[in-house]
This record gives sequence, C-alpha cells and structure tokens, in this order.
Amino acid sequence: MNSLPFAKPFCLAGLALALGACQTFTPPPKDKPLEAQHIAWEHRSAGCQASDCALINVDTLRFIDEPALTELIEKRLLAMTDDSPDRAPAATLQDYEKEFLTRADARWATYLQAKVIDQHEQLTVVELSSYLETGGAHGMPGRGFINYDRQQDRALTLHDVLLPGQEEAFWRLAAQAHQRWLAENKFAQEPGFAANWPFQRTDNVALKKDEVLLKYPVYSIAPYAAGHPELHLPYAQLQGILQPQYLPKK
Repeated sequence: MNSLPFAKPFCLAGLALALGACQTFTPPPKDKPLEAQHIAWEHRSAGCQASDCALINVDTLRFIDEPALTELIEKRLLAMTDDSPDRAPAATLQDYEKEFLTRADARWATYLQAKVIDQHEQLTVVELSSYLETGGAHGMPGRGFINYDRQQDRALTLHDVLLPGQEEAFWRLAAQAHQRWLAENKFAQEPGFAANWPFQRTDNVALKKDEVLLKYPVYSIAPYAAGHPELHLPYAQLQGILQPQYLPKK
C-alpha cells in the first residue's frame, strides 16, 4: 500500500520524459527555411606532384531534415558529368571521382557545385553548376536549378507551377524578355545574330523570391563568350499564368 503514492509520480515523470523525447525529434515546419550542411573537397590524381595534376573539386550541400533533396542534388550533379554517350553516370560523387581521376590526363579538371540561391514561402531554390576541362580551347560549364517544394517534399517542374493552358503565355513573356536581353547587350544591332542564335525554351527555370529566372546553357542563344544568358520575368507579369501558391505573398 505504501508504494502506491510513489508509483503515480514515477509514472508521470516517465511520461514527461517520453513526451520530451518525442518533441526532440519533431521535424521542422515545412514553411521554415531549410538549414544546409556545407560539404566540400578537392582531390588530385594519386601520386601526382606536378603543377598540372588532374583534379576534382566538389562543393555541395546536405540537408539533414530533407534527405530526399540531398539525394536529388547528388543525382542531378552526377547527370551533369555525362560527357560521353558510352559511359553511364556514376552512382555516387565518390564513384565519379575515382572514375574521373583514373582516366584523366594532365590539366584535366572537373568542378561540381550546389548552392541555395533563395528560400521563400514553401520553396527552397538550389542552383547547380558544373565545369569540365579536358584540354581543349576552353572548358564546358553547365547550369541547372532545383525548385524544391518543402510541403510536397519534391522538386517542381515548370508544368507543376503553371496554371492549365498557360504554357504558351509563359514562353511569350520569355521571348519578350529575350528581346530586352538582346537590346541590353547590343546583340540586336549585330547583323545575323537573331538568325544564328534564335530564342528557344529552357528547362533551367528558378522560382526566386522577386522574379522567375531563366538561365541558358552556353552556345544555346548566344556564343560561348556570352556565358550563361539570363532572362528575368517579374511576377507582376505572371499573374494568371503561375499557380497562385507560387506567386509572392502580398
């Protein structure tokens, strides 16, 4: 009988500890920005002591609370290393490093980077960059974006964020932005430029906080020297084109 007064406090204390443990592992709200862990390394060919050793440089991210985004970033970076139809992309960045340094000649280099360029509402926007140098006149850069919806736990495509039937309207606005880009860079004044480098669509679309950004590969709508052309679409022009949840909150 005397043990009963002690049993109740003990049980309550145990329950409090159990509840406290559960609260410790509660996932962060989906409308809060994600915290990224920075991961970077650079390695050279084994045993090479020269100044022109082949090298790989990786600068990427890990999201503890969104492992699916971490996996997607690695998958997309590896896809950007695909420089030969006869060679399948490696399974991991570590596998790619081994494969690249094994076959690389002197002065070869490969760079891979992922960085968060914006977080707003339920979106985390990641820019992916690559650069491969294999001894030619210049290296080949690459770019890509991931628009990650934290509420849906997945990356969005342009189709996902457009209202039904608005794809052509979106690309008409992009074509107008292209005309502004030509004028700003004085390409519109160059004879034959528009014919040789016509406007085209791109998958590289970023839903930033203040605008929608389109970034083009080199050699797509301009010569290599122009770098990665950027077209900017203000959200004010995208009313009635984008899904309301992807427009800035007033």
